[in-house]
Amino acid sequence: MFVFLMDENRFAYAQDDSSNELQSENAQGRGQNQEGYVSDLQRVEDGTVVSNEHTIKWRLFTDTGRDLFSKGKLDEAEMAFELALKEAKLGFGQQDPHVASSCNNLAELKRIRKKFEEAEPLYLEAVSILEESFGPDDVRVGAALHNLGQFYLAQHKLDKARKCYERALKIKGRILGYNNPDYASTVHHLGRVLYLQGKEKDAEALIRESISILEENGLGESLACIRRMTTLSQIMLKSNRPADAEMLQRKILHALQLSKGWDSLETARAAEDLALTLQSLGNLKESQELLEKCLEVRKGILSEDHIQVASTMLHLARLAIYDSKHMPLANGKYSDNTDSLIRAKELLDNSIRITKATLRREKKKTDDIHGALLIYLQALDAVGLLESKRHELLSPEGRYPHEAEHALRECISIYNEPQIRSILLNAPDAKAQYLSCLNRLSIMIGESADEKTRTKELKDLIETVKHIQDELLPKKNTKRFFSRRI
Repeated sequence: MFVFLMDENRFAYAQDDSSNELQSENAQGRGQNQEGYVSDLQRVEDGTVVSNEHTIKWRLFTDTGRDLFSKGKLDEAEMAFELALKEAKLGFGQQDPHVASSCNNLAELKRIRKKFEEAEPLYLEAVSILEESFGPDDVRVGAALHNLGQFYLAQHKLDKARKCYERALKIKGRILGYNNPDYASTVHHLGRVLYLQGKEKDAEALIRESISILEENGLGESLACIRRMTTLSQIMLKSNRPADAEMLQRKILHALQLSKGWDSLETARAAEDLALTLQSLGNLKESQELLEKCLEVRKGILSEDHIQVASTMLHLARLAIYDSKHMPLANGKYSDNTDSLIRAKELLDNSIRITKATLRREKKKTDDIHGALLIYLQALDAVGLLESKRHELLSPEGRYPHEAEHALRECISIYNEPQIRSILLNAPDAKAQYLSCLNRLSIMIGESADEKTRTKELKDLIETVKHIQDELLPKKNTKRFFSRRI
């Protein structure tokens, strides 16, 4: 029998496990994503064995494709899977389940490579062959429909994804049972689709159900269960339920501490998520302890100049600034929390240094640049917040925010880099963060400038900000963020 298994967002091979059905069924019961052994000798209905030159080549190209994929050689892997599909059709026949297996393998790789137009007919062909071979309600059809739903979800074609998942659920529930981990996987994915469609309550109920099924099967500490709990906690945070999210995030962190210990990037990420939620709830002490531990772990596993280290430094800097604001004296004024502000400045300087180096180094990796750019902009934005707190707590009236001006110049400078400008023009999150940074820094400089500091150079700086805002904002909605002329 052929089984298509998809675990979360990972590559799902199609496998031929006709030689050991029981092993596959037991693996499904454990919720594992098998990368089964593909045999070149396939038993057919009359008990004969199909073996010829083409079936042997099919096996060879399939194994080669998997090996190349595991090594990250996607061009070569795709070529191998294309050859495997060709040999499957020649060796087994156009409508044989082996062809469905090869269609699925090639489609999955093309999905990962975002070759969606090429992938879709392969998915549909796999479903059609399996329906013809085993009937429309066979579990193998359900698994193929799950993969097709994943394909549509990746493109945000939510109605199509929902139909695939709903049909797959009916098949899996009837054949595998409603307490099966593979059934729970489709429940979870359907929940994700419903959430994106704005059906938050239905989505949350489904994701909770998928988590409960895994827990009932002894998989409560599995990576799949932790990912689903993380998704659920994010839904809670977006619906303004931080207290509920905190309880779930503590459960996630505890599970990772038991399974992986503290020396794990997954554990560090869970600790950081919990720390940020605790900060929003006002639990600053525990939040700082978790972030400090997270920073220590990431420095040890990665390096002191890794982008994840820069991210944690940024969170700690914000926490230090926030902490300085919430330490009032008896007379109602804020305390002179100089140490917190000095610490924040040190952390921000290091975060900016690391992200700038990453932006220079990773010019060919768009995803890495996008992430580093967001952290860099948030750090520059935090410089403005730090300057504001310094002025509020420590400085006399009329102090000009030189650090804020320097940060603003940095912000303007990166806009002149073509690759960064392209990201800002096309990525909504980066654009919003960039405009927020310009907003804070421009307002601070505009409101702090007096007659002595209103130089032509400073006026030119603000004019440059205006031009950037006009370019990034739609013309009819253009709003300049600074409120005082220089």
